[in-house]
Amino acid sequence: MNSRQKGARGEREAAKALNDALGTVMHRGRQYHGGQDAPDLKGDLEGIHFEVKRTEKFNLFKALEQAKGDAENDIPVVMHRKNGQPWMICVELDRLTELVVLLRGRIGCRNCVYADGWDCTIKVCAFKPKENNDQS
Repeated sequence: MNSRQKGARGEREAAKALNDALGTVMHRGRQYHGGQDAPDLKGDLEGIHFEVKRTEKFNLFKALEQAKGDAENDIPVVMHRKNGQPWMICVELDRLTELVVLLRGRIGCRNCVYADGWDCTIKVCAFKPKENNDQS
């Protein structure tokens, strides 16, 4: 398998991992948009530029610089996974709050203690459920 095929496989794995974890509809960006500046992943998480690295030898800062260079106004995020390891996501700390706000609007949960009316797409919620104090 050549490096292009391995990269494409990694992008498909990353899209599936996000879809499974967040209930999103992500897919490989290059296959639909073409070109070197196309994002590795595209879908319903608007405002985030994903750079996917599925490699044993990984340079975080080089990958993050690549993501930043391609992101334009989007939040640059690097997804990385080594063989036998889980996917990891990296974002610069000064963009973390922006990412949390964007994701919160996308994956919020009405049935947990953190609910404030946002729309939930999480299939299995890890947050503590609200206690029903309704005595009526």
